[in-house]
Amino acid sequence: MRHVGDDNDVYLSGLLFYDLVFTGLPKPPTPGEELWTGGMASGPGGIANFAVALARLGTRPVLAAAFGDDAHGALCWDFLADEGVDLTYSRRFPGWATPVTVALSYDDDRALITHGTPPPALETTRPSTKASIVHLDPVADISVSDLPGLVFADVGWDPTQQWRPELLRQLEHCHAFLPNEVEAMAYTRTDTPWTALKKLADVVPIAVVTRGARGALAVDNLTGEHAEVEGINVDCVDSTGAGDVFGAAFVHATLTGMPLLERLTFANRAAAISVQRPGGATAAPTLAEVS
Repeated sequence: MRHVGDDNDVYLSGLLFYDLVFTGLPKPPTPGEELWTGGMASGPGGIANFAVALARLGTRPVLAAAFGDDAHGALCWDFLADEGVDLTYSRRFPGWATPVTVALSYDDDRALITHGTPPPALETTRPSTKASIVHLDPVADISVSDLPGLVFADVGWDPTQQWRPELLRQLEHCHAFLPNEVEAMAYTRTDTPWTALKKLADVVPIAVVTRGARGALAVDNLTGEHAEVEGINVDCVDSTGAGDVFGAAFVHATLTGMPLLERLTFANRAAAISVQRPGGATAAPTLAEVS
């Protein structure tokens, strides 16, 4: 596996999960019913999706995440180490269980069920890297001002569904923000992806709104570029982690100096490959596949 060099390393922090993904479901299960399916994948998820996708594209990731000292934590640790992810800043915590997520894929989408408790706090020492990727917390503010390099931010589902506009204040210290269209419209209180993109572009240098099978939109205030790509028509097996793969590919493309349209095209292609396979991190493509 080829790496682009230490000056292009990416620091990642966020929640790690052990993912169990079932694909090929004809419909969601109903109470009292047992469904059988022929497709399944398992492996690390959450922030690990970004890490594996970066490693497979040739950019070395440095991951800071909490791992439980259970079997799921050991499986995730070994998988990431084998993929070339630097785990120097990650920790295994005795007595804490690695969160487990079950993803049920059907109708080109998926539903998630997660079991777990908040992770123990990690040490704040961070390496010097060219970029960072961070999952913003939809419920509580986190510090992003001291992250190394260019900060690329993402955000997950808000379990409270309050979509606090205050979260956008954290973008003051970010280089780019890459929410999906549901998140973008909810946080900006708008009703179209384009309107949401314009509002986000007022608070962050690079704003990207992903639209799943409909492609992505972006504005780069640093270069004055605007770009849009349409979705790629593929057979979707599982969309778990596709947004993370898109984000990792966009970071890789940014660090290699691509223009905005090429960055979107590259990331869109990576995500399209990933949805044709089951799983999140396990479905991330290599650089050769995307190229």
